[in-house]
Amino acid sequence: MDRVIFGDNQFFGIDHLSEEKGVEKSIKFKETSAIVNVLKDAYDNDIKTFMCTTHERMNDVCNYFRDNNHKYNDFKFYPCMPYAHKYANAATEHGIIGALQFFTKGHMLSAFTGGLAASTGDMTKIMEVLVDAEMRPFKGLNTPVIFLQNVVTDLLLGMGAIEFFSAFEAHVKKKYNAEAGFITMNMPLLVKTLNKNGFEKPIICTSMNKIGFRMSGGIKRYEETVSEGNCRVIAMQVLAAGAVKPAEAIAYINQQEKIESVLFGASSLSHIVQTKNLILDK
Repeated sequence: MDRVIFGDNQFFGIDHLSEEKGVEKSIKFKETSAIVNVLKDAYDNDIKTFMCTTHERMNDVCNYFRDNNHKYNDFKFYPCMPYAHKYANAATEHGIIGALQFFTKGHMLSAFTGGLAASTGDMTKIMEVLVDAEMRPFKGLNTPVIFLQNVVTDLLLGMGAIEFFSAFEAHVKKKYNAEAGFITMNMPLLVKTLNKNGFEKPIICTSMNKIGFRMSGGIKRYEETVSEGNCRVIAMQVLAAGAVKPAEAIAYINQQEKIESVLFGASSLSHIVQTKNLILDK
């Protein structure tokens, strides 16, 4: 994986400390062209991996890069699924089977398979149908790693439903020739559980910062897990939602020698350049 990975929270109004700042960002990026322009700035500064949710607005972003693949054929997408809000809203409005049909609309085989799976309780097949629906906007794009969002990862971890991690890994490998990645707020427990169940050096995206923001189990356990080298870590929320200054935050991350990649989001060219240089210690 690349050392520097670009994220998408800023594009969709997500700010973990300030709702007001989140609204400002949402307004700034209300047009797809504004999102694309920032991604082009990142690309021009040699950041070639974009880790993104499967938010509805990603459809137009994917269309742009697919239409301009001759310019960006080495640009990689790391889709993260599911985007929980849209599923919750669809299930409330349409019911479970109706939501499956809604997300597979226009694709009769998937819709039929999803409906049949729901009626028979085949949860693995439901997972595969929904993954395929989420991946449809990324068709023709480079997606070497596909992530399970923490809202599902940590729920399955808490339930002890480890077989779904294996099923997810098998499906994305077979269908998309991709590696499975897992986003979590409890890296020590997840890595221990995955290693115990046959996962070798799984790709883990997790909060990692010097004040323990959103790090279940505490900083010491996280540092120990990273140093053991039994997983490939993407550090996110390294600034602790703005509570730690960039230079101080990145210096801490760079001290954890076995962290493979750093994920960050930025709204301007200057912030992209500044953060990238800090990560690469330039």
